[in-house]
Amino acid sequence: MRASTVLLSSVVLIQLFAAQIDAKRSKSPWQTLSGDAPLVIARGGFSGLFPDSSIDAYNNAMQTSVAGAVLWCDVQLTKDGHGICFPDLKLNNASSIGYVYPNRQKSYPVNGVTIQGWFTIDFALRDLKNVSLIRGIFSRLEKFDGIYAILTVQDVSVQIKPESFWLNVQNDAFYAQHNLSISSFLISASRTVSIDYISSPEVNFFRKIARRFGRKGPSLVFQFLGKEEFEQTTKRTYGSILSNLAHVKKFASGILVPKSYIYPLDDKPYLLPPTSLVHDAHKAGLQLYVSGFANDANIAYNYSFDPVSEYLSFVDNGHFSVDGVLSDFPITASASIDCFSHVSRHATKQVDFLVISKNGASGDYPGCTDLAYEKAIQYGADVIDCSVQMSSEGTPFCSSSIDLTQSTMVIQSPFRNGSTIIPEISSDPGIYTFSLTWPEIQSLTPAIMNPYRLYNMFRNPNEKNSGRIISLSEFLNLAKNSTSLSSVLISLEVRCSVPEREAGLDVVKAVLETLTETGYSNGTITTKVMIQSTHSSVLVDFKKQSKYETVYKIEKNIGDISDSAIEDIKKFANAVVLRKSSVFPVADSFVTGQTNVVERLQKSKLLVYVKLFHNEFVSQPYDFFCDATVEINTYITGAGLNGTITEFPLTAARYKRNQCLGRKQTPSYMSPLKPGGLLSIVNPKSLPPAEPPYLVFTADDVTESPQPPATEKSPSSSTNAQTHRPSGHTRLTLSLCLSVFASLLLL
Repeated sequence: MRASTVLLSSVVLIQLFAAQIDAKRSKSPWQTLSGDAPLVIARGGFSGLFPDSSIDAYNNAMQTSVAGAVLWCDVQLTKDGHGICFPDLKLNNASSIGYVYPNRQKSYPVNGVTIQGWFTIDFALRDLKNVSLIRGIFSRLEKFDGIYAILTVQDVSVQIKPESFWLNVQNDAFYAQHNLSISSFLISASRTVSIDYISSPEVNFFRKIARRFGRKGPSLVFQFLGKEEFEQTTKRTYGSILSNLAHVKKFASGILVPKSYIYPLDDKPYLLPPTSLVHDAHKAGLQLYVSGFANDANIAYNYSFDPVSEYLSFVDNGHFSVDGVLSDFPITASASIDCFSHVSRHATKQVDFLVISKNGASGDYPGCTDLAYEKAIQYGADVIDCSVQMSSEGTPFCSSSIDLTQSTMVIQSPFRNGSTIIPEISSDPGIYTFSLTWPEIQSLTPAIMNPYRLYNMFRNPNEKNSGRIISLSEFLNLAKNSTSLSSVLISLEVRCSVPEREAGLDVVKAVLETLTETGYSNGTITTKVMIQSTHSSVLVDFKKQSKYETVYKIEKNIGDISDSAIEDIKKFANAVVLRKSSVFPVADSFVTGQTNVVERLQKSKLLVYVKLFHNEFVSQPYDFFCDATVEINTYITGAGLNGTITEFPLTAARYKRNQCLGRKQTPSYMSPLKPGGLLSIVNPKSLPPAEPPYLVFTADDVTESPQPPATEKSPSSSTNAQTHRPSGHTRLTLSLCLSVFASLLLL
């Protein structure tokens, strides 16, 4: 009778607990098993920047992560049974062991395969005293190599004091073959170390450890490897184990899976439809954690090189949420979960600055096409831009480059033989806009820009030739019909030489006429017009002929600006565009400090916009942790910009709705980074010689002589341009005002 009463009471308690969980989940915005926010699990600490499992990796993970973040330690055993935090069974994969003990490598069978290296089981803890940690992924920053000692599990517990501690046991069977017991080590360590989670890809390990810890022990998480790989103790594939989650529930409370278990990829790679695994795991009562998050890894093209977008697809997609993410960059995981989750595109903006497109959404689509502009508007740009070029008969249109080989597939068109070298533009041959008529240009297929192809990083291949080239008139009409845009920006990089003036192609006049034709000059259109140029004479010309706002672009990297230069700029410009490094100077891919240029310009009532923001992590200094959002945050909150010029407007527009900025106290993972802070902790021996400081921008840099007027074209010149073009050559006398910077530069 008593036993049945106890059993009934247990059943009732379980039902009450389940009901409480269901009630919590129904009220929570999170679709995790518990209804709590997903865990941020820092793999080896902040291992995307510092050597895995180093003291600074763990410290920085704690400092830049959400409350409750979990520190991950891959446990390896030394010859004398000590547990160290190290990412691999072989010490040579992430330490200086080969330099300290060059003759002590051995070979062992591991999971049926014989491998060679310096194994932990061949070294006592005292042998590792002079061995230092290095980066385990050689494409990462090497400046912190050789600084940090290997830590024991107890070292991390005592020195870091993690709020939650996760121990991963990757090779229990291997250690058992060499008379070392990880389970015994864990039981012993648990007397002085608080262990919250234990994971392993070996089933038999859990059978041993569960009995020894009991029900009140750490949460046990079964780690899945590749679906076709064999689990070594059962000789079953992980794919077959996945088909029976009820069995997994008997020995674990959660599972850890690669990202592809949730979102499979095709071979390009793009995302395929998500699997039902999250729902299946939750239905079985298992928490589901996902591994493989790293800002500097290749991710699906769907994410536009933006790691925040990737995290959000796993935690806030409207259908499911994983219970935790294992990340090498916990700062990004923390911001994604706490600052950007459950924030709609119509949420209140927490910070005010202009998101200005660069050739539309040109990070995802061919620049200056109808599609790139439509997507930029859809993604939340406040301003879309048109870099104006001219066809041979004088039609102004939008193109990212005066050389059509840079922005179209002209080399695969009937005009491919029309290349020429124009020294005033480039020493390389090109097919220039002013050599083709507007109908001929319209017939060309646009091409997406790939500024980081040297790093094997290519943009959105499925859309690499999408959209169509549009005229300035079409661009202005598109903007006019948008209800969300505040302005358009028309960029003119022109200085006329004698041949161009004789050709009679006046781009300034053409732009003004088009603005009038599309209704922008009569004051009835709410969308403002901004005219941008690197040439003061162009902007002076516009100021004389119109009331449009003008933007002066400074192409040089500058460290300061003189009072006289500022006064001269104020005479013809309302705003200034700076390069990013004129705000935060960079040397050897580190931010070295902050200039006062933004502050000085703004004190003189000049707005400041900065270019050019990309999502690709190789475009950013190390200080921004391979995360475009960290970079934007530092420029906006740290430097107080009035606008960002970006090829990825979705990333910048999302940042404006960042809910962490609306709080009384901004969390650490959304605080601007201290300029030069990372450089200050780098190994001094690894630094290159100091670079000379950037120059001061003076009034002499601003002053230009007025542009001579273009010669009036004869009535027959347009006809001649279309019907008498020499085969295989460009007629220089038909060119428009040559671009000093040729619009060939990506920045």
